[in-house]
This record gives sequence, C-alpha cells and structure tokens, in this order.
Amino acid sequence: MNHTIFQTPEYQTLLTSHILQTIEYLFKKDQPFSIACEIRFTAFNPALPTEIQNSFNETVLFVLDGYTFESASIDSEYFSFEAGFGANNFGSNVLVPLLAIKQVYVEDTPIILNFTQYVPSLKKQEIPSKKRAQTSMESLLNNPKNKKLLKKKS
Repeated sequence: MNHTIFQTPEYQTLLTSHILQTIEYLFKKDQPFSIACEIRFTAFNPALPTEIQNSFNETVLFVLDGYTFESASIDSEYFSFEAGFGANNFGSNVLVPLLAIKQVYVEDTPIILNFTQYVPSLKKQEIPSKKRAQTSMESLLNNPKNKKLLKKKS
C-alpha cells in the first residue's frame, strides 16, 4: 500500500471533512461515540495534574456520553469537550485537532480510521487558546437541544 497518498493535502482535506461530517451526524442522531486520539496534540484547560497526564499512552480513547457528549462541539479544525479525569474527577476542557483523531467508534465498532500524520501549523497553534476559553454555558448552548430547553423556560 502506498502510504504517501495519505499525507497529501488533498487527502487530509478529504479526511478532515469526513471526520467533521461524521461527528456532526452522530450529534444529530444523539449517538454517543468514542474517539482515539494522539495525546501529544491534545490540549487540556486547565492542565491535567502530572500523575494523570503521565498515565496516558501515546493514543488515548475518550468515551463521549452523558455530560461529556452534551458539552462536545466541533468546528472545521477542532473537536472539544469537557471531561473528568482521575479518581477525583478533575474537570478539564479537552481540545483535539480533527486530524489528531485516529479512530472514531460507535460502541465497539470503528467507523473512521485515520492514517494521516497530523502536523500542526503556526496558525493552528494560536486557535486552541481562544477555543479553550469557552465557558461551560457556551458549551451547553452549542447543542441546539439545550438552546431549545432554555428558550422554553423563559
């Protein structure tokens, strides 16, 4: 197999779109899912305690269900969500570049396999700090279902 075709800008654009559209579809269907991503490109705000960060392997599986699923959002370059880590459920906002997502699963079935190598650009490195500043309320309001609930109470 010719692996160099997976590193072309054309294929990376195609795969980014595929990941984006698939996750948006899962949101629309209210379908919990999991992502396996490269931890070295994943940002946490606030930063995780050292003992938790050191417990991760090179690739980490995040299960998006419940509040973590409800807090998740996606744009053309990044996927983000809130999650609790460790025995004390340390809360952090997680930000993952779409091409750093190596697999997407529904239950135990992989539905996306990503063979590209994510390479951050200088421009992209500026985006996470803005994205991580998103509040819990903003995350909740990103989900159209939550907006409808808040409008009904008014």
